[in-house]
Amino acid sequence: MKKLSIVALAMVMMSSPLFTSCEAAKNTNNAQRGAAIGAVGGAILGGVLGNNVGKGGKGALGAVLGGVVGGVAGGVIGNKMDKQAREIDNAIPGADVERVGEGIKLTLNENAVRFDTGKSTLTATAAANLDKLVKVFNDYPDTNIVIYGYTDSTGSMEINQKLSEQRAASVKSYLASKGIAAGRFTTTGMGPADPIASNDTPEGRSQNRRVEFAITANQKMIQEAESEAKK
Repeated sequence: MKKLSIVALAMVMMSSPLFTSCEAAKNTNNAQRGAAIGAVGGAILGGVLGNNVGKGGKGALGAVLGGVVGGVAGGVIGNKMDKQAREIDNAIPGADVERVGEGIKLTLNENAVRFDTGKSTLTATAAANLDKLVKVFNDYPDTNIVIYGYTDSTGSMEINQKLSEQRAASVKSYLASKGIAAGRFTTTGMGPADPIASNDTPEGRSQNRRVEFAITANQKMIQEAESEAKK
């Protein structure tokens, strides 16, 4: 699981003027420190998302993961997302799990959920890997999940757009059939946008036929985190 972005974020935050005085830090309580971290982190996160996931199709994913509650409440949510991300990473070693802000970006490529060229049907391996996600998603019911479907560059844009939508829908349908509330999911087709590998080789095209998830706190989790932060 990638931790570099979170570590870098923490280092930049601690170098902020808000944290340059050790004596000042000692004289703040947890709520005050959390609020300061949230304020600085929100500003930095906006820049990170703007630079790294704000172009093309990534703009949609960036917008979802860019919502920052901040403060102590944001820290409470972040801790829960840290734990969930670790559990996903352990459940599906072939997946790419990243903590972004107060959410999780999960990429299931050919190592986890594979699609044949021109198909949206889940393979047996894909279904088996999605089964591993079911328990984690059920253990964290207070999250919203956006599923993004992707294609390689083979075929027309029109065909690929429809195919990517069908792939996202296939994943949603399968997870819902396993008992996860369908209302937690939103699906989006991204076509061949934002390839993660070269479309010039069969191996690269296979990696690009993937799905990605943006996992964020729902309103219930946010309200509970805000209540906890006031204690």
